[in-house]
Amino acid sequence: MMRSSTLAIVGRCHRLKLRSIKERVYNGAHSLSSVSKARIEELDETDQATPPHQIRWNPKRASKLRKKIADASSHTNNDRNDQHGRLLTEVTTKKGDSLNVKEGIAPSPSHAIFTGEASVPITSKLRIITPQDDTPQGVWPIFRIMDETGIFRDGTSDGYIEDGVSLPSSNNVEPKTGQNSSTAKTTPFDLDLLRTSLLSQYPVYKNEIEESFLLQPSPSEYPDTLSNNTLLRAHRHMMRLRQMDNILQNAQRQGRISFYMSCRGEEAIHIGSASALKLQDTVFAQYREAGLLMWRGFTLEQFSNQCFSNDLDLGRGRQMPVHYGSRALNYHTISSPLGTQLPQAVGAAYKLKLSALNRRMTNPDSAEEEGSVAVAFFGDGCASTTDFHSACNFAATLKAPVIFFCRNNGYAISTPVTEQYAGDGIVSRAPGYGMAGIRVDGNDIFAVHAAVRAARSYAIENSAPVLIEAKTYRQSHHSTSDDSTRYRSTEELHSFKNKSDPLKRFNAFLENQGWMENEDFASIRDEERIEVIKAMTSAEQRPHPKLETMFQDVYHDIPPHLERQQEQLLSHMKKYPGQY
Repeated sequence: MMRSSTLAIVGRCHRLKLRSIKERVYNGAHSLSSVSKARIEELDETDQATPPHQIRWNPKRASKLRKKIADASSHTNNDRNDQHGRLLTEVTTKKGDSLNVKEGIAPSPSHAIFTGEASVPITSKLRIITPQDDTPQGVWPIFRIMDETGIFRDGTSDGYIEDGVSLPSSNNVEPKTGQNSSTAKTTPFDLDLLRTSLLSQYPVYKNEIEESFLLQPSPSEYPDTLSNNTLLRAHRHMMRLRQMDNILQNAQRQGRISFYMSCRGEEAIHIGSASALKLQDTVFAQYREAGLLMWRGFTLEQFSNQCFSNDLDLGRGRQMPVHYGSRALNYHTISSPLGTQLPQAVGAAYKLKLSALNRRMTNPDSAEEEGSVAVAFFGDGCASTTDFHSACNFAATLKAPVIFFCRNNGYAISTPVTEQYAGDGIVSRAPGYGMAGIRVDGNDIFAVHAAVRAARSYAIENSAPVLIEAKTYRQSHHSTSDDSTRYRSTEELHSFKNKSDPLKRFNAFLENQGWMENEDFASIRDEERIEVIKAMTSAEQRPHPKLETMFQDVYHDIPPHLERQQEQLLSHMKKYPGQY
């Protein structure tokens, strides 16, 4: 009741605000932009002395209004982006030789632009802001290692540098003879040589390079790639994930499955974070994190079986497509209601904390054992739910080792971030809860990996929560039930696809290192597409789960009331065989 009354008051105040602005405009007191006028004209059309208690939300009207506002403001936004692009060129070009501008290499930008927001300063320094630290002045910086060109930054063009902190530069290291330090090539597929080369070129990332699991070979061969090369496995999984999304989304359009959600444009978040976590870390995902499950060993056949709800589906056909789960892989089954996984993750993290304390008390030698965390993934829209607030508050006060990972992809279904919050994104809320936080470029797999690895260490060592905000862009529709062209322009979509695609960035890195070329990327893409189609075709041909499985997996032993229900169902079907 308290929540509903508060929302009613906010809605009433907002309507009074619009009426006040309208009166001042019509009286000549203000001149508003075309955007504000569009909002007022919409209010004129719909608000003909409607009593407040009769006002109802109209999604269709709201969608038309958002499109009207977007069209009206597109020219202004384009001008602002152009000015920002010129500004970045001026800022970075001033550094001239240090950024290899003369050799034709694009200079590293000092700021990054994400949909609907002002520019965000970039930092090459990996730092988790703790409750004891001073919060960043102005806009929280975004941590990045690799630019869109696939080249690592050297720290000299950062838009955010802390007072008194100087970053080591690659300019202090002599490049190899005849090679540019930013594009020095390494022996293909040799991670040890690659790591050594990157260390010599980019001392600013010494810790991130030395400790990155992506740049270290696996002690044993990965069964899904038949290789121990972790970096190439990460690349292939991003390719696999995109092909799976393309094919299964098309299968839904053909009526072969009922629903699908794509993660196109967010693959670096999946694989970067998955490779930084351990299997003992409990994952509470939302519905756009299939890559984490894939990295842990979930096969294309298992993904397809779940989407087609056949007899091999681990959920026995009880869930919508893309609501995956695996006890063996420590990945909790997805639930549709928004935000429910957040407080659940806190509870799991608190249990992990208590179990670790109990082990140390009963067996002092176990203190050397590596701890574990719970990780909750969610979108920027989910951060507006009460579950988000409850989870953050509980986690901070209970000091639970949990990582809150926010995928800020610009839209909560059709609601852009400009209408989602007025503050500086999501990570700026961390100090208010008394928890640590970091903002990272979600399109940079190396930066995501480093941030999650550091957050995991912090959470375990301090038994405390961490909030990560990964800035990215959702290239797909929200789901197959959505049409994103109704609330965002195709120009915006193509712009972000071309400039900030995580797979293109990873491809550029491998190409710069001399590891792969376009023909190699095309070959991997074809191989993965064939494998996805094979898995999908096989899953589609399998039968549905048997009827008796409907009554299983709810209780360890089927109770009498469920036995009675099962008997009633079977009796009903026997009575009307032609209907079933």
